[in-house]
Amino acid sequence: MAVIITPNPSLHRQPRTVPPFPFHAWPLRRVNSFVTRLLCGVCLLAVSAEAAAPDLLDVLKGVETRYNRAQTVEVLFQQTYTAPRRVAKTESGQLFLRKPGRMRWQYTTPPGKLFVSDGKYIYLYTPASNRVERSKVKETDDMRAPLAFLLGKLDFHRDFKRFLTRQRGSDLSIAAEPRSDRAPFSQVEFRVGPAFEIRELEVTGQDSSVTLFRFENEKLNSPLNDKLFRFQPPPGAEVVDEAP
Repeated sequence: MAVIITPNPSLHRQPRTVPPFPFHAWPLRRVNSFVTRLLCGVCLLAVSAEAAAPDLLDVLKGVETRYNRAQTVEVLFQQTYTAPRRVAKTESGQLFLRKPGRMRWQYTTPPGKLFVSDGKYIYLYTPASNRVERSKVKETDDMRAPLAFLLGKLDFHRDFKRFLTRQRGSDLSIAAEPRSDRAPFSQVEFRVGPAFEIRELEVTGQDSSVTLFRFENEKLNSPLNDKLFRFQPPPGAEVVDEAP
């Protein structure tokens, strides 16, 4: 159906209000100059935005190189655990890692709590109950365990898939899924700093729980005493072997 627009005669009687040099009346050379400057500005913005976004492969390679070359890691941590219909719980302390696969989570909040891996077994000591839970490293579903891979042979493309990134200031957050169906978590998200250090690690469990680790004052290759990774149950503590 055709639409007919009838001119309004009164419009022809209105005084001229357009500026003396409307855009369509500019000389052609001025129009070309304006368009050229506009296009140059758009191109510069595009190039700047692309330059500001780090390449994912470069970042992953940088993280792998940083931690694969390290023999030990010492860092302060804050750990926040949340789960559906449960109150969030935050703890903190100092973490020690040593190749191959040795860990010591030494808590200051709550004081006395300890999580130790000697490479074969994991020991979790809770001072409030004076109880030790022991499990084999390969059988644990504890969300602290994924950090052991930092001191193995770190290979993101071997261990993870479906990478998603987002910029957070000068840091880059990288979310990924584990390749193994047996992993106790469904997703991890790393927040990587400019020096390729891991500043945060968020682990989403298969039960929809979320454990967020924040790290500060990281030290690489500090000499760490072997005793840090040997667990001796406190006097009178109950030792319980967790079922596989």
